[in-house]
Amino acid sequence: MELRNYKPEDCVALAELFFNTVHSINARDYTNPQLNAWATGNVDISVWNKSFLAHNTLVAEINRVIVGFGDMDDTGYLDKLFVHKDYQGKGIAAAIINKLEQQAGLKNISLFTTHASITAKPFFEKHGYFVVQENLVVRNDIKLTNFIMEKATMK
Repeated sequence: MELRNYKPEDCVALAELFFNTVHSINARDYTNPQLNAWATGNVDISVWNKSFLAHNTLVAEINRVIVGFGDMDDTGYLDKLFVHKDYQGKGIAAAIINKLEQQAGLKNISLFTTHASITAKPFFEKHGYFVVQENLVVRNDIKLTNFIMEKATMK
């Protein structure tokens, strides 16, 4: 697996990976209406691209196939972390989050935060994050539960 920096030409593939992962992997914890509200399939590519370019965004590839991605902003907020539905459980998310945290640490960022789905919560707990609070998000009049989580590291 190769981890590399995001390029604008990756954006459409990342949007597709996001949609497919949410609708398959997160289906065990969310209803169909919740999945449809979360991942509509109508991502504004220019908005996503601008966000990815503003953040430290890493893309994971295996044999030139994009298998995951993650992005962290300059405050230590992990915005997105998704792994292709066919590549779950292979250490891809761990590699991405470890690299993002390491790179943030070089900028003296020692507190990491994220909004983790019900599905992702155990992964983040395994990687040293703890729940600050349960959170309710409303999208298209549909309620979605997630968790505000933090991880503090030593400087």
